[in-house]
Amino acid sequence: MNDGVVAKAVAFANADGEFQYNARWWTGSMTILVDGSGWRIDVTRGNLGAASSATGDGLSGSGNDFVVNASTETWNQLLASVPPSGYVDYIAAAAVGGLVLSPAHPNAERHLATRRFCELLRAAVNSSDPAPNPSGYTRPHGTFDKATGRYVHLNIGGYDNRVYFEEAGSGVGLLCQHTAGADGRQFRHFLEDERITSKYRVIVYDMPFHGKSLPPVEKAWWAERYTLTPENAMALPVQLAQVLGLDRPVFIGSSVGGMLALDLARYHADDFRAVLALEGGLHADIPEGALEDSQDIDPAKHAATMMMIMSPTAPESSRQETRLHYAQGAPGAFPGDIDYYAVTHDLRGQGHLIDTRKCAVHLLTGEYDFPTIPWTELAGREIPGSTMQIMKGLGHFPMSEDHEGLMRYVLPLLDEIAAK
Repeated sequence: MNDGVVAKAVAFANADGEFQYNARWWTGSMTILVDGSGWRIDVTRGNLGAASSATGDGLSGSGNDFVVNASTETWNQLLASVPPSGYVDYIAAAAVGGLVLSPAHPNAERHLATRRFCELLRAAVNSSDPAPNPSGYTRPHGTFDKATGRYVHLNIGGYDNRVYFEEAGSGVGLLCQHTAGADGRQFRHFLEDERITSKYRVIVYDMPFHGKSLPPVEKAWWAERYTLTPENAMALPVQLAQVLGLDRPVFIGSSVGGMLALDLARYHADDFRAVLALEGGLHADIPEGALEDSQDIDPAKHAATMMMIMSPTAPESSRQETRLHYAQGAPGAFPGDIDYYAVTHDLRGQGHLIDTRKCAVHLLTGEYDFPTIPWTELAGREIPGSTMQIMKGLGHFPMSEDHEGLMRYVLPLLDEIAAK
């Protein structure tokens, strides 16, 4: 990185809609340091001034002043045309080490603005076009999708829960579970993919407190902290399969859903013929204290943070849509789900008790989901008869960030299961 690269990135930012939108209320400064020296850039309601030289001596970010300091090696990884896992953005690089952010946990808009500036630096270094690249399939005006939605009442945790689900296709049941704090929209492409719906009755549901599944009306839910328990997490797919008359369906879930897949294989092997655990493990081995930021109830902040574990090669529109799912989540839903994901889901020492002869177990984790890979690999070693794959070019949300990329791994498994 040099003066010319930084000046080019500043020019990009002053003409970039994404940066300008997220920095529109920001007046302060941004300091970019390489091994302790670099550039300070003044920010006035999103407009960047010319960069001036700066050092990190006695400098710390606070309030409206943002500082990022990384080694030359880390910057080379961050600004590669296709950054490796753990170096998609500042937050990811700080998590793996070699980079220091101050403040360490910026608010959502500051996070998105500075994240975008990192992308603009990457474009300046690699002489690439930083313009947005919207993509995705479109259909003629008036076309109806195949999915239909309805509600069913399930007694979960002693309360009547009005659960929303959508379905399409026919054949073996395929229950799809979204990630923490999100909703069933993450699996919308499954509902429209004839390669799946020709063999499976695809059912995508929203957990209570998520999406269109509201909290129980007979409970003063606003007067207490929402917490997802293992019992309630397992009850939902088990009961839904029963009321829909599914004969030992297949279950696929990501993140929280990936953890749930293994609990179902452990405790409900007679109810499911196979589980596909995306981004899952026997336990989330997270250091004590590392979960503190997850207790923040601002969905927009979580949404921005989640981009650090998405693949940079996934379609930009799909990555931003995945972020949108999170930003629209209910306050408190994400931390409540994380209680199950990181604490009460605990199958340590029990992998050998999962009977894959009854319920097949397939573990799949994206290469850009760097925190989860060790947990998935351990589960693959400890669950006899399971299969395990690290999915190239995919992240923590493969079904929504890159459906076609996920299909390279999932379709052969679904075809194999359907043929048995």
